[in-house]
Amino acid sequence: MLTTLSQAPDSIVLEPGQSLRTSVEAGSWIQVAEGRARMVSPPGWLGETVFMKETLLGEGDVHRLPHGGWIEVHALTPVHLRLHAPLAAPSRAVAPVEARPVMRFVRLLTGW
Repeated sequence: MLTTLSQAPDSIVLEPGQSLRTSVEAGSWIQVAEGRARMVSPPGWLGETVFMKETLLGEGDVHRLPHGGWIEVHALTPVHLRLHAPLAAPSRAVAPVEARPVMRFVRLLTGW
């Protein structure tokens, strides 16, 4: 049985023989909490040839997906997966107006 989802839930349970096809963002990662599964990566290019890489995942394995796209996960045994969204880039903190030397200088000149 193959299930296709446009966005997978955070936690997925599959029985042996079941498959899940879902879209993932670049930088996402899959963690196998229990069981064994075979994952087919999103399609990629090697020269002028399209290819998809198969990866066997066992209990405790974590696999990072550097490219976004559609993946397919096939359960070899009863499997419990966790799908994690990509980590957000740290935001740059903006210094308060007072901490910027130019703004302090403008404030001194204008009396603001």
